[in-house]
Parts: sequence; structure tokens; C-alpha cells
Amino acid sequence: MRLVFFYKLRAKFKLMKKFCLLFLLGPSIVQAQEKPVLTVESIMRDQKWLGVSPSDYHWSGDSKTIYFKWNPENKENNESYKVDISAGKPVKTTDKLADQESIGNYIYNKDRSLGLIEKSGDLFLYVFKTKQRRRLTNTLEAERNPVFLNDGTIAFQKGNNLYALNLNTSELKQLTNFVSGKKTSAVKNAQDSWLKTEQDGLFEVLKSKKKQEAFRLAKKKGQYGEDKSLRAIELGNQQLSNLVISPDGRYINYRLKLQAEEGRETIVPNFVTASGYTEDIPGRTKVGEPLPAYENFIYDQQRDTVYKIQLTKIPGIKDLPDYLKDYPKEQQAAVKKNEDRKVNLSAPIWNAAGTVAVLTAESQDNKDRWILKLDAATGDLTLLDRQRDEAWVGGPGINSDNLGWTDNQHVYFQSEASGYAHIYVADVSNGFKRQLTSGKWEVKNLSLAKDKQTFYFTGNIAHPGITHFYKVSVNGGTPIKITSMKGGNEVILSPDEQWLAINYSYMNKPWELYIQANKPGAKAIKVTESPSAEFKAYPWREPDLVSFKNRYGDEVYARVYPALKPAANHPAVVFVHGAGYLQNVHYWWSQYSREYMFHNLLADNGYTVIDIDYTASSGYGRNHRTGIYRHMGGKDLTDQVDGVKMLVDKYQVNPQHVGIYGGSYGGFITLMALFNEPDVFASGAALRSVTDWAHYNHSYTSNILNEPVNDSLAYRRSSPIYFAEGLKGDLLMCHGMVDENVQFQDIVRLSQRLIELGKNKWDLAVYPVEDHGFVQSSSWTDEYKRIFKLFERTLKN
Repeated sequence: MRLVFFYKLRAKFKLMKKFCLLFLLGPSIVQAQEKPVLTVESIMRDQKWLGVSPSDYHWSGDSKTIYFKWNPENKENNESYKVDISAGKPVKTTDKLADQESIGNYIYNKDRSLGLIEKSGDLFLYVFKTKQRRRLTNTLEAERNPVFLNDGTIAFQKGNNLYALNLNTSELKQLTNFVSGKKTSAVKNAQDSWLKTEQDGLFEVLKSKKKQEAFRLAKKKGQYGEDKSLRAIELGNQQLSNLVISPDGRYINYRLKLQAEEGRETIVPNFVTASGYTEDIPGRTKVGEPLPAYENFIYDQQRDTVYKIQLTKIPGIKDLPDYLKDYPKEQQAAVKKNEDRKVNLSAPIWNAAGTVAVLTAESQDNKDRWILKLDAATGDLTLLDRQRDEAWVGGPGINSDNLGWTDNQHVYFQSEASGYAHIYVADVSNGFKRQLTSGKWEVKNLSLAKDKQTFYFTGNIAHPGITHFYKVSVNGGTPIKITSMKGGNEVILSPDEQWLAINYSYMNKPWELYIQANKPGAKAIKVTESPSAEFKAYPWREPDLVSFKNRYGDEVYARVYPALKPAANHPAVVFVHGAGYLQNVHYWWSQYSREYMFHNLLADNGYTVIDIDYTASSGYGRNHRTGIYRHMGGKDLTDQVDGVKMLVDKYQVNPQHVGIYGGSYGGFITLMALFNEPDVFASGAALRSVTDWAHYNHSYTSNILNEPVNDSLAYRRSSPIYFAEGLKGDLLMCHGMVDENVQFQDIVRLSQRLIELGKNKWDLAVYPVEDHGFVQSSSWTDEYKRIFKLFERTLKN
């Protein structure tokens, strides 16, 4: 009995002792377990604080080493690292060594025994068997665009001309003689011809000189085997581009930019300068300014003749866009003119044998893309594929970079003909086309294996927000998934195609380097560990990836950051990503990393945050991509409103306490939301916003809205400045004063409009040294402190 009592007493004593110890140490333990408190100042400082991810990957020529830039020690600049696939451990290396051993993108000869590469304007030859590199040029003027011809000769461009270098004899031969400057007339008038004939008939000295020159040229030809004269092709003041030689060396294609009316360029005043004076930064032109016209030519060396590539027979060259139906008078005038549309031709792409070339043509009104076979002997074109889109032709891979040959008879390309960007192959002999991949997903980053039997590509088959690396036969079939990590997989294939360097991230884990064998199901080995201890101390959220039906019945994807402890009135904030066509609802680390961290801060402070891949975002096919055609601020805005309704229904958000913010295109949507949906959004922060699309650039805006002079209706219904009278809530506008993209003039014009309308619930914060993408941490901090204060003041009261 006493023994039992003793043990019970001792156990009780130990328990009390343990309790007292915990009581004494408790505050420090609790403090250690508490997550860090996020502040705007902490997350907006120099982003090195969270750790620097590796970047700029490239393989060595023997496929045994990966080189990259990294900064795990948080130094001022990134440094060069390498990892051998046999070791798997990254080590520092010198920039010089990394540059010498990296292979870049070699141009190969027929049997891939030799590789050409251009570095700093000079050419180098790499012999893969002996691993020797030979410098071919060392000049001040840059040599570029090297290729192997069928006879093993190297052709390259220097200045405006092509040259050929024989590797066996080291003979350098000039192939073209393009002459710039004022053109001289090759045809003499009757008066000049009469005077010349008279001179020849009158003076014996001229006859003698003519005979001596003929004898000198004949002697020279006998001594050196050939006449060194080369046909002069006069360019005048026209700009030369797309200079390409056929593999047999016979045909040389080139393009001339015709002299035309130049578009008026804008200027961006720079106020904070070293000189103390305001200085002007030359800017871009605005949408609708005149576009250059081009002519495309072939120089046949064998026939010593130049002729033009014929465009008039391209099918549909005269077709007018459907939107002209809204302008009957202008449509009738255009029909009456019956003019060929302006098109831009790509450089020709020759098959390996050098027997056939293909190229793309794109109409300057953005409605057509043709793939054409070129008859180099005549300059005639034959249609292989036409992609017509009454909105605009686009989508991943829809460009000349993804046009190539699987063999001497078949070309591959991408098209949205099915509604999603997929792989197609066409037979150039008969025009027969075949679709190799299909489904409600997109092919990205397409490449052909070196044996030309397999395609490699990145695709979002599993989910619009998950990318994997796949392969598929050139004959079609089911794509085979090679990567396995859920998230974003950006793959760089080794030269021997045996290994993958994978740049991988997850939604709350930044990018890291992994190595994997190029085999389905192979394990990916992590190479780098970049996040700082401070970054890892906070439990960064995995937002809910959800979808909802918008009012048109379309599936719209979103990220939601629920507030674990909602504020009393259950406020919400809508974030609108930029560019319109970007994608931000995915499982990989967002390019909007500061915003991601800000959303964690907002959620910590009782807000529910939603981030929507609204209509026109990438990754969802053609209909989603073009859903804003002729009406920006239409479906892309109502998607934000429908997203708020989903928050109200499923996340218990108070519809009277919703704010919105975003930059660039996101700033534009914020303005449209405050002006057109004032009963939905109580406040908003519009950052670096487009306020009038007629003042933005041509390449982006003309795709979606056509041109102001031709489609004024589209610009009128898409520009916030026309709807400013609808402002009721609180608006914060922030803009960099040296923004060369969305220029400061945009926000100044809207400010004047708000003043004239008598609106007073708005503020403008300007950032004197910032371009479109902010650089200074102080600017980021100031901007987001203002945004946070706006939401705290307007959404929690």
C-alpha cells in the first residue's frame, strides 16, 4: 500500500513540475508557434527577402551539365551555377566557364556532327565528336543567321549581304550585293542613248579605252577562273529584312519595307533627371497610325534575275471584315474599291532537301493567317491552310515560329480551327491536312524531336491551371505525359533528349530546378532550395481553385482566399490580373507574387479575396480568348460581377462591402467597374490604367477593337473615360509618370474629365520615377499602403 502510494505521489509531483515548467515557458513557446504578422512594408520590400529562384537555364553540349543563374546567398547580383546530372548538387562556376560550355541553340549540319552558333556577333563551329570549338569570325561588324547549305558550306549574313564560307578551303565568297542609297535609273532615256552613240562614233580614244577594259577583264577571268563582278540590287532608302538562302544556294529571298507615311510618335516627359532639366523619352505610336507596307522578292543566282513574290492570288485577299456591316456607307466604299488587303509575309522555311519552301502570310487587319507553299522559280504561292477569325487570329503557337517540316513532304503547324490550339500536319504535294491532337485544352511550346518522329509540347490537359510536358507521335495518337508534379512544369530538354531540366513551382512554392530522365513516370530530383527562412516561417495559403458559370453559361475559373476569421461585415476584394490575355488561376507560383502575398495579408485581416480568369484570359481556348472582341469592359467586367455573386452565395460575403483593384488591364477593368457597376463595388484602386483605348498601342489594341477611324463604336463602348459620370464609390488611381506603356497622359485626361464632371470621391497618387512595372520598393510600399487604407476605410465601416 505504501509503495503504491509512493509511486502515485511521485507521478503527481512530476506532473505538477511539468505543468509549472510549461507555465513558465509557455509565452515563449506560444510566441514561437505564432505565425508572423504580414505588413505591407514587409511584403513590398526588395523581393530578395523571400529568396531568389534559379533562372536562365541552359545545357552543356554533352548533355551532362545544366548551367543557370541563382542567388541563394542573397547577394547584390545573381551568380552562375552548374549542376552535373550525375551529382545532382549545384555548385558555383565562373561566368566565363558557363558561357564557354553552354551550347545555346546550335544550327546543325545534315548528320548533326557539326553545330553553328553566334555569340556576340561572331560565329563559332562546334565539332561534337571531338568536343572542339573553332572560331570562324572575329570582326567588329556582326555576323548573324548562320546556316549550313547542302554542300556543307556555311552561309551567313553580314550587314545587308549574304556570304558563304567553305570549311574545307576557307574561301569566303560574297553571294549578294545589296546597295543602299539613292537608286539610279537602269534605263537611259533616248537623249542619253543618242549622246553616248555619238561619243563612241566620234572619238578613237574612247574606242581604245573600251577595248583595253574588255582585254583586262578577259585576262583576269583567265587568271582567277571567274569574273568577280556581282549583280548590284539597289535598295534605295528601303529597309531590308527576311534575308534567307535556299539550302542548295540558288534562291535568295528578301523583303523590302516601302517608304510610307510614318506614324506620329508620342513623348514621355521625364521630370526626375540627373541634369535637373525635364527630358523627353521617345514613345510609341498610337493605335490606328499608318502601318508599313512590304514587298517580297526572290533573287535567283542561277538565272541572275530578281522577281517579286505574287500576293494577288492568295485566297480571300480581298475579303472584308464582318464588323463593317455596322458602317454601311464605309462598307459600300470598300467593296467598290475592291483592293487587296495588306499582308505581311514571314521568311520562307525550306525543307531539308531544299526543294520546297513554305511561309506564313498575316493580314494587317488581323483576320487571316495563311500557310502557303512557295514556288521559288516563279514567286507563285499555293494555299496549304487558311485560318480566318472574324475577331482576330491568335492563340498559343499560332505564329511562324511553330511552322516546320517533319520530312521533305510534310509541314506541321498549330491552329485554333477546332476552338483550341492544336497540332496539324499538311502534305505539301496535295494539301491534305490532318489534326494530330484534340480536346478542350491547348498545346504550348511545341518542338520536334531530332529524329523527327516525335513532337514534344507543354499542355494543360489535366486542368486549365496545370501544365505538363508531353510527347506524341508525328503520326498522331494519345499524348504521353512525361512530368508528374502537380503545378507548373517548364521544361528544357537536353541536347541528346535524354534529360529534362524542369523549372517547377506550386501555388505557394516559388520556382525551383528539378532534373528528370526523359521517361514517363521517372522521378524528378530537386536541385535547388531557394526560399528564405523568413518566407518559410509564414504558412502561405493554397487558395481554393473554383469555377462558376457566368451569366452566359460559360465556365469561369477563379482563386478564392477565404477569410478564416471574417471581419464583422464580411468584406471582399476582387483582384483583376493585367494584360487581359494572361492567366493567373493556376497551380503554379504566380507572376503576381506581391499581389499573392497581399491577398494573404487581406485574408489575415478579415477579407475574402477572389482572383478571376475572366473572359479573354489565356488557357481556355478561342471563344474565351476572343470574348471581348469589340467590347472591352463587357464580358470581362460582368465576370467580375458574377464572381461577386458566387462569393455572396458560397462564402457569405456581404454584397455591400466589396472592393476591386488591379493594374494595367486590371486597372482598366477597375475603372469600368466603378463607373458602370457602382452598386456592386463600393471602392476600387486602379493602377497604371488604360482610360481611353484610342491612346494605346496598335499591336495589342487593333486586334481587339480594330482601328478608331474604322470602328469608333468599339472604342466608344470600351473606354472608361466615356463612362466617368457613373462614379459613386471611392476611387484611388496610381500611375507612374514615366510609364512608356500606358502613358501618364491617360490618367491625366481622365482626371480632367472627373474634375469637369464635379466628382470628388477620387484620389490620384503619382510616382515620378516609375515606368509601367514599378521597380523601387518604396513605390510598391506607398502604393499598397494606400490600397489597404482605402479598403480598410470603405469596406469595414
